Amino acid sequence: MSRSAIQSRGSAAVTGAGSGLGRDIALGLAAKNYRVFGTALSADEVADLKQASNGTVSLTVCDMTDEAAVNGWAREVESRTEGLDLLINNAGILTPGPLEVLSLGAIHREFEVNVYGALSVINALLPALRKARGRIVQVSTWTASLPLPFNGPSGASKAAMEAFAAVYRAELKPFGIDVVVAAAGNMKTGGPAKTTAALKRIADGMTPEHKRLYGPTFGMFADKLNSMQESGLESVAAARRVIEIAEQVPAPSKAGVGPDAEDILRFVREHSDAEQDARRLQIVGL
Repeated sequence: MSRSAIQSRGSAAVTGAGSGLGRDIALGLAAKNYRVFGTALSADEVADLKQASNGTVSLTVCDMTDEAAVNGWAREVESRTEGLDLLINNAGILTPGPLEVLSLGAIHREFEVNVYGALSVINALLPALRKARGRIVQVSTWTASLPLPFNGPSGASKAAMEAFAAVYRAELKPFGIDVVVAAAGNMKTGGPAKTTAALKRIADGMTPEHKRLYGPTFGMFADKLNSMQESGLESVAAARRVIEIAEQVPAPSKAGVGPDAEDILRFVREHSDAEQDARRLQIVGL
């Protein structure tokens, strides 16, 4: 399929398509006549999206940290297409908390999903992407460019994937494969409820000493983060912007999803480290 066809129809794969932003991306692509394949966390998510898309989106339950499962899904996608026009690597998790308080296991889990799982998906689908001279869109976040206190694992793991995306962009250029980073801003994607639960879990698990050291400032961060998410882009609007980035010609190397993300990306380009340090504290109310 030619590159121009990516603007109208083709085949697309979306990770984390069972809920939130990924679900709306999958539905948005299907509405534009893409043949959509995706991963989900449960059979219930598969059934839900099958009904919502009138059967036009094909989801597979797949743990992104299980390389064998990812490879199996990739083989299924390749067997049902003549090449993959678009991969939107969206799946990810969030582990908030003070770095001193978080277990290394929790941080490792964040990297297992956000980095190693994402790399596994890209590598498994590269043969199909090469056939179609397709495009990879790595969904990231503005905190990869301006990491926030108490949000270290997310910012670090997404920053790692942005570095890998830059390398892929160079290595895959000879094959006609574009690699784009879509840096998301704050979104109403069903995440706020999950974030609130994660924040409470971390706070409740603190030792008395950790609560003395971090309780007040972590509480301020939690309130600010919940407020930012509640005032963010609606999920459908964010998905629409990701698809717009995915179809943009020529391909951008990096683009913001939402005005807040675009503002932060511009701020980081134009301001010093000291100014960025002040901004990150101001953002979380510290």
